[in-house]
Amino acid sequence: MLVEKNVPLQPYNSFHIVAKAQTLVRIQSEPDLHALMADPQWAASDKFVLGGGSNLVLTGDVRPLVLKVELMGRRLVQATEKAFIVEAGAGENWHDFVAWTIDQGYFGLENLALIPGTAGGAPVQNIGAYGVELQDRFESLDAIDLRTGHEFALDAAQCGFGYRDSVFKHAPHLAGKAPVGQPGTEPRAFGLAGRALITRVRLCLPKAWKATLGYADLDKKMQQTGMTAPTPRQIFDWVCEIRRAKLPDPAVLGNAGSFFKNPTVSPEQCSDIIAREPKIVHYRLDNGSVKLAAGWLIEACGWKGKSVGQAAVYEKQALVLVNRRTDAQGATGGEVMLLAKAIQTSVYERFGILLEPEPVVL
Repeated sequence: MLVEKNVPLQPYNSFHIVAKAQTLVRIQSEPDLHALMADPQWAASDKFVLGGGSNLVLTGDVRPLVLKVELMGRRLVQATEKAFIVEAGAGENWHDFVAWTIDQGYFGLENLALIPGTAGGAPVQNIGAYGVELQDRFESLDAIDLRTGHEFALDAAQCGFGYRDSVFKHAPHLAGKAPVGQPGTEPRAFGLAGRALITRVRLCLPKAWKATLGYADLDKKMQQTGMTAPTPRQIFDWVCEIRRAKLPDPAVLGNAGSFFKNPTVSPEQCSDIIAREPKIVHYRLDNGSVKLAAGWLIEACGWKGKSVGQAAVYEKQALVLVNRRTDAQGATGGEVMLLAKAIQTSVYERFGILLEPEPVVL
């Protein structure tokens, strides 16, 4: 177990915000976790789990003990009659893992290509793109209770998946109860934010693969290429091309991807907005509600390209906030959040909708 002091976190967050961890521990194996939990100095400390840092806004130095997850490994766990069960260590780069599954002939994650972050962060956010969410392919995960050291596993139902949501994003409410995974401690009852560290994630990829299409960008690629029955590899390549054209490279412009969730409204609310804003981009969902394009709302309020200090709204996609510099003179977390709050105010005043940020703000 390697314990480091005053560690710069700029390389470990995709916004490239300058901040330090007062104390950082690199978790490279399960024994590292057990050693940490067995040490009285660290067992009772407040902890912050850091994966790829791709969904994070740092507003200052981090006082809790930072657990940098670097658990690696990819493998086929089982091949059933209907599916391949594949596993990734929580520290694996998500996109690299998706590419590996395609190379191995395990299909179903191609629509989720090039999403930044780690495999361990994927279920926390319930990542999704182009008609596929992680919960659609999820089998189970392993984790450790950071209060007790107790290891446990969760299936999809226990993860409480929702739109960019899971049990890992909600604070505990039953402190003092038995360890997670024991009777009477259903994870969804109290939330696991700050309490659990995911170690491994398993996904169920169907052998009877079927392409998930129907999104305008993918339809455009089909028309351009004349391919009406694209392969998993082709969809993977298309998704990578689309995302690279729309979204900035974090190595060049620091960012956390989509900064706000697409809001969901009732049909009545949508009709009222359409009466005032006929061009609003919206999608009707199976449950009868309507999802609005947050990027369109932000652009309609005139924010595309605007900035606060070195924090700015990306010129090509208003849903993305960027750090114009990746050096020590770049945007602060305060500037990012000031810009975000100004955008929220504008959208609320015009449309009566309060946008919800996706990143964790620390």
